[in-house]
Amino acid sequence: MQYRKMGASDLEVSAIGFGCWEMGGTQYGEVDDAEEIAAVHRAIDLGVTLFDTAAIYGQGYSEVVLGRALGARRKEVVLVTKGGLVWDGRTSGSSRRDSSYWALTQGLEASLHRLGTDYVDLFLIHWPDVNTPIDEAARGLQAILDSGKARYVGVSNFSAAQLRAIRQHVPVCANQVGYNLFDRRWEREMFSTARELGVGVMAYGPMAHGLLTGAFTRDTKFVDWDWRSRGTAFGQALFTPENFPRNVEVADRLKEVAARIGTTLPKLAIAWVLSNPAVAVALSGTRRASEIEHNVEAIDVALSPETLRAIDEVMKGAAGQVEAIPT
Repeated sequence: MQYRKMGASDLEVSAIGFGCWEMGGTQYGEVDDAEEIAAVHRAIDLGVTLFDTAAIYGQGYSEVVLGRALGARRKEVVLVTKGGLVWDGRTSGSSRRDSSYWALTQGLEASLHRLGTDYVDLFLIHWPDVNTPIDEAARGLQAILDSGKARYVGVSNFSAAQLRAIRQHVPVCANQVGYNLFDRRWEREMFSTARELGVGVMAYGPMAHGLLTGAFTRDTKFVDWDWRSRGTAFGQALFTPENFPRNVEVADRLKEVAARIGTTLPKLAIAWVLSNPAVAVALSGTRRASEIEHNVEAIDVALSPETLRAIDEVMKGAAGQVEAIPT
């Protein structure tokens, strides 16, 4: 495993992290808790230290399963959770952004209870809340830092301007955003600001929410409750009936690029994300041990200028992309 500092902070993390959105069990296809728990243990054995979850994943369920999985191994990892999204009832499926002091501080208390720990290593505001003044959100993060219930704090899905604004009030060290071959919006909009401010980028969705796993065909169908069945991924129409077949074809062509350098599509996709110097960690959404065993090998994949040019040429055929960052 390779380890990197989170921006200019002292927080050291594995370059490949374990993403726990799937672990919530409500939005990402079928998931087995026992397999997830086995995958967590296997990941730790392989040197993965960063585990990323959120209160909203399965409306708390991901945190419960992750806490159960970590157990006595809690102190071996960098535990990350996110708050600031609140929901009404276990099954309603509705949520709203709330970065008020109360929502952040009390939300973390609930997360700690579900995770079975008295602190997290990194706590993030999940999405910017434009209805809460930035100084109040920052006050909540600072209170969390001062309490010792998080060692570090950060944000997620914050634009360059929002990142700069909150950084004036509290020492956020991370901004978690979507970044993959199909989605380079944040690279163009925010990465340079993050580097200037000493903020590390946590890249979620490096395999484009499944498109770059190589597991899809033109005939792949998603169950109704899988969020990809709506056709869009954070504002990009990658999974719509008119665009999905074309994007699967792009993925198939990328498989050929990967094969030419002796690797696989998922490893190629993760290696590409990690090749950007702004990125501290690529989050591998994981269902089973075999997936993390495979994906950690992306660390050893070197991408030559020739390979990068070949990738860019293939990506010209992608469909459904937009320029505006998700808000």
